[in-house]
Amino acid sequence: MDTDLLAHVFVIVSGVLGLAVLAGLYSWLKKQDPGTERMQEIAGFIQEGANAFLRREFLTITPFIIGLAILLYFAMPEAKWQIAVGFVMGAVFSLLSVYIGMNAATRANVRTTQAARTSIGKALTVAFRGGSIMGLSIVTFNMLGIVLMMYLFGIGKENPHDVSMLVGFGFGASLSALFAQLGGGIYTKAADIGADLVGKVEAGMPEDDPRNPAAIADQVGDNVGDCAGRGADLFESGSDNVITTMMVASSPIFIAEYGWAGVLFPLFARGIGVIATIIGVFLAQGKDDQNPIKAVNISFLTTALVNLAGFYALSHWIMKDIGLFWAQVLGMVGVLGIVVIVQYYTGAHSKPVRSIARNALGGPALTILEGFAYGMESTVWGIFLVASIILGAFLMGIGKGSGEIIAVFYIAAATMGIKEMKGIIMAGDTFGPIVDNAAGISEMSGLGEETRKVGDSLDAVGNVTKALAKGYAMAAATMGSMVILLAYLFEIARLDGTIHLTADLTKLSDFVVINIVNPANIAAVFVGIAMPYLFSGLTIRAVNKGAYQVMEEVRRQWREIPGLLEGKAKADYAKAVDLTTVNALREMVAPTLISLVIPVVIGFILGPWSLAVFLISVTGSSAALASAQFNAGGALDNAKKLIEEGEYGGKGSDAHAAAVSGDTFGDPLKDTAGPALHILIKLQSIMSITLLPIYMKYGLNLFH
Repeated sequence: MDTDLLAHVFVIVSGVLGLAVLAGLYSWLKKQDPGTERMQEIAGFIQEGANAFLRREFLTITPFIIGLAILLYFAMPEAKWQIAVGFVMGAVFSLLSVYIGMNAATRANVRTTQAARTSIGKALTVAFRGGSIMGLSIVTFNMLGIVLMMYLFGIGKENPHDVSMLVGFGFGASLSALFAQLGGGIYTKAADIGADLVGKVEAGMPEDDPRNPAAIADQVGDNVGDCAGRGADLFESGSDNVITTMMVASSPIFIAEYGWAGVLFPLFARGIGVIATIIGVFLAQGKDDQNPIKAVNISFLTTALVNLAGFYALSHWIMKDIGLFWAQVLGMVGVLGIVVIVQYYTGAHSKPVRSIARNALGGPALTILEGFAYGMESTVWGIFLVASIILGAFLMGIGKGSGEIIAVFYIAAATMGIKEMKGIIMAGDTFGPIVDNAAGISEMSGLGEETRKVGDSLDAVGNVTKALAKGYAMAAATMGSMVILLAYLFEIARLDGTIHLTADLTKLSDFVVINIVNPANIAAVFVGIAMPYLFSGLTIRAVNKGAYQVMEEVRRQWREIPGLLEGKAKADYAKAVDLTTVNALREMVAPTLISLVIPVVIGFILGPWSLAVFLISVTGSSAALASAQFNAGGALDNAKKLIEEGEYGGKGSDAHAAAVSGDTFGDPLKDTAGPALHILIKLQSIMSITLLPIYMKYGLNLFH
């Protein structure tokens, strides 16, 4: 069968299979017992609040999407309507997958609670399958959206360079992801911090106490942050990676090496990833006599093995280059290494976490200092590992003997090895907020100690899967940005016309030469390094502002609603949800505009090569800062949980109060600023490729 036809048949079949499984899982989930009337009432509050947030967020995003689509149509010197339409479609497909996944998660939480009343195994199965709807949604809609764009734009092997018209889809997905992660991240941590400080610290209430008016807002935040935000993050990460790998492969030098099969390579890999995710999901079967983490590990391991088998077949029979398989293996091993590093620094009983908990005996200042110090230390090992993957994949390609330029395709292959675990990783990540909500529903419904204990056991597993997802997302973002940069450089060569990427061009030095002492490039380095710090500062202050508003609202309700503190009256949960939503959507605008404007200014004034230097600097700085932030936050969070288990004084002690302060400090680092930097990297990179024709034709290009 012709490779082109085989690829499209395989992708469409795997996509239809993904949609069918999604429908089946959703139908199965709805048939599960939602529990008592009180449980359903609380779950209804959470679902209503999460959906209200998404609706208002979508309304906030829509004018940006429409306005930018119009600007792209009139500003682009080529492929005007394709870029504009692709931009809109990328945003729509991203938001659609996020909506489906989060809607399933808010239905799965109460059903998990009900299952936990009789069986921890059944509760795990319900929660994981509920989370898998988000995981399958992002990989399936991601793949089908790109294929749809190819059909719509008439992209085929007759004109390989037409693949560049797909960048609009990636740009739209990236922008909507930034909105989702920023808005959701600001919301979730403002609600969480506000609820904890005024509820736990001031009033001495337990977690998820129904007397706390911010309790529902906190539960909603788990969904719009960890679930919707991370889902949009991994959707755009997958889109950008597939599109830019196709762009690199469409260059004449790669067409001469691999033919049209090289362009279709990432689509084949994505189809394999969908099938592997489906198999992994159904192997996550909880058992009452088994540690719940074992079922999750079986699911992850099986998905990895199915991916590897598929990658081998793809490299051997389609690409005719088994070296690409070993590059993909290297990428998957790299993911495992990142996971080990994250677990060492943030694991519930790890040495760093114990050290932080022990320092809590000395007060909040020592707790925070110890946690942040470990966060900064953790950065170097993850960065070293990613750098090793890049160099290792490149050396594999060099060993093949086809030259340095062909070897860069091995870096793209290693990245595909990382990315095709995203479906199952996202299933595990969404499992986290589902079981967190389930434990909260149990507490607020008064179901008793046994059900709450089961919920807490699953929540501990959810903390592990969420930590893994953060480490995975950072590795995927850093490696993905490398592929985007390669696509950017190859696109410059295509548009410039002075560099001909023919088969006899083998050395990178003949392809790219950047003068590092050029003042424009030096300026771009400094601006790129500083960019993540400005972005993080704005997002953390936004959380701080929202948390203060939540605290004031809770205090007001306690003052003005008679009997609320005694548990004789009902809190106005909707008010806390609403004010947190308004703050999050308002505060996400400034970081978004800054992230869009600065690279445009650099590209238009200083030129495409300075912009390339800027992108490298943003990527390196963001990767380091994000790792420090989410590892510090994760370690501080688990140090608090360690004390709550009874060590170093237990709940209610001075050490516990210090640990709560440390956790409060770490919350916006690990769940707002850190994750948003993943998207900053990719958004600025994919936007730079999209707007490159404008810079090349109309830019001032000063100092060059």
